[in-house]
Amino acid sequence: MKYGAHIYLWTDHWSSDQLNLFDRVKELGLDCLEISIGDDIRFDAAAVRDRAAQLEMDVVLSPGAVWPMDMDISHDDASCRRAAVTWHRHWIDQAAESGAVAYAGAIYGHPGRVERRPRSADELRRTADNLHELAEHALQRNVHLVLEPSSHFRTHVVNTPAQAMQLVEMADSPQLRILLDTYHLVTEVRDFGAAIRSCGDRLWAVHACENDRGAPGGGLVPWDDIFVALNETEFDDYIVFESYNSSVGDFAISRGMFHDVCPDGDQFVRTALKFVRAGMNRD
Repeated sequence: MKYGAHIYLWTDHWSSDQLNLFDRVKELGLDCLEISIGDDIRFDAAAVRDRAAQLEMDVVLSPGAVWPMDMDISHDDASCRRAAVTWHRHWIDQAAESGAVAYAGAIYGHPGRVERRPRSADELRRTADNLHELAEHALQRNVHLVLEPSSHFRTHVVNTPAQAMQLVEMADSPQLRILLDTYHLVTEVRDFGAAIRSCGDRLWAVHACENDRGAPGGGLVPWDDIFVALNETEFDDYIVFESYNSSVGDFAISRGMFHDVCPDGDQFVRTALKFVRAGMNRD
């Protein structure tokens, strides 16, 4: 089992000035740092690779900074889909150059683009075809391509683990994996244990936070069911803590989080790590 943290627990923007976050999360007892990338990020892959290697840390890249809305592989417009494949291929390359183990997120669409209609068969097919192409490229670069279902407030393409598994099966690539975010699952599934089990060995990571994006424990997320299912399935990959630091200007507010549940990233990790380790009953 490996534990990690998202950079948004401390900062709203990645740069080489943030390389000390690797040291910080290492000191907190974590094994992995997830870095949010986008068009506004000057990403030094070599610097990331070297710092992570020095500290024996894993790296995950995820689109989440400036990500143009038309960079969407499920888009109705074929030119947008093609541009999106090119965009993601670039960041998969950057993931490989930085030594990252995965490129993860809502890669099947774009967070914030929600069509008020059911997913069509054509939409699913073209999304799966594009995922297959990206996964084959990720396979060549030795990077896992990881899909994160998101709530229906963020996307209409993949909201549940079952929908993620459907796309994975349609895309037909061994390089595809699934990340389940407990915050998003609250609005989309009733049985967290069944959702986890349904992913089988495709489940690669869990984003762990509460229904209000606070540290795990004390909220609405059914942690007992989660811990039982993860242990029963012998899950042994990544649990990553994620929220938005509410003491960094208006960062959390700009992300739609209006309450002060993460003023201190270090304390968030300490609380989360203690709670999850106890729940998993693993040292």
